[in-house]
Amino acid sequence: MTDALSVNKLFVSYNGDEALRDISFTVKVGKLVGIIGPNGAGKSTLLKTLLNLIKKDAGTIEILGNSIKEMKTRVAYVPQRSNIDWDFPITVMDTVLIGTYPKMGIFKRPRKEHKKWAMECLKKVGMEQFHNRQIGELSGGQQQRVFLARALAQKPDLYFLDEPFVGVDVTSEEKIVSILKELRDDGKTVIVVHHDLSKASEYFNELILINKEMIEHGSVEKVFQAEILNRAYTNQFTPVIHGEVAT
Repeated sequence: MTDALSVNKLFVSYNGDEALRDISFTVKVGKLVGIIGPNGAGKSTLLKTLLNLIKKDAGTIEILGNSIKEMKTRVAYVPQRSNIDWDFPITVMDTVLIGTYPKMGIFKRPRKEHKKWAMECLKKVGMEQFHNRQIGELSGGQQQRVFLARALAQKPDLYFLDEPFVGVDVTSEEKIVSILKELRDDGKTVIVVHHDLSKASEYFNELILINKEMIEHGSVEKVFQAEILNRAYTNQFTPVIHGEVAT
């Protein structure tokens, strides 16, 4: 089976400063994976480099055995909320319809079936009643659910989410996690930049632990050990797994 994602000897820098060093890992199809690490570890940089939003210095990245350019219609990206202009005059429905553009063609107008599908995606995230609302009028959790609906509208095979739980309410977080797990169970692959270690064992199958370089990658049980985490967090944490301190 082709790997969903394969990264080999990835190096990235900003203005001559090294941001990521010698990152290598693979992710199988049908996994829900968290990218974790301390602030400044390069988590978002890694995600954006995988999507070709940041240029790499060296290394190879393959998505389903091909480049991101060849696979772009099979990949969806949910950016950090802080990177979005919430004052832009666009409705919830039109935001989700944007997700249909990659397969429809940017110069074609959405047809009835596209609008029907967009509404189904809004229902999936529990936001259908807000379809005519301006996106900036929503709460943080509601906005995040709308952008997840936009990603669902693309019908991709891989989902990339950058800090999707920051600034969202508990109900929205639970809804988003439930949908991500459903996607995984349906054979989709989901990669999530995540900062809250207390939820890592509950949310993910696998973890990618980085601090500018690869610290560890594998199952939650393999990565979520005090000795391994402390290599990234410099003795900041005593992690707890299902109520017990990991040793």
